[in-house]
Order: sequence, then C-alpha cells, then structure tokens
Amino acid sequence: MHTLKFKTNIKCDACIEKIRPYLNGLNNVDNWKVDTNHPDKLLSIETGQPLNPKEVIMLLDQIGYHAEKI
Repeated sequence: MHTLKFKTNIKCDACIEKIRPYLNGLNNVDNWKVDTNHPDKLLSIETGQPLNPKEVIMLLDQIGYHAEKI
C-alpha cells in the first residue's frame, strides 16, 4: 500500500463532493480522504500501485483546487 499526502485548499464538504468523482476515477486509488480540520487541509490517497503525485496535482488544478505534495 502506498500513501500520498497533499496540502490543499479543499475546505468544506461541498468541495469534497465536487472532487469526489474525479478522485474516484483515478486508477489504482483504493481510498482517499480530506482532513478539513487540519491546518493544511490534508488530502491522503491510498493506492495499491504507485501513483504519480503530479497526476493528482494537475487533476485538482483543472477543477479549481490547489494541491502540493508533502
């Protein structure tokens, strides 16, 4: 299992619902969650196979959110 973590600007449940279909559509993603209570609005993605962090960053950028790998 691989885990990627990103600092984001995803700040509420409505934001999470907006990104849900996009993150669920990524190959090899087993689970993901956003901790909106964390100061960095932490997005954690668990994958069975390695996932290129740039793919996640570009995907979120296309739908109006910022992410940076931590």
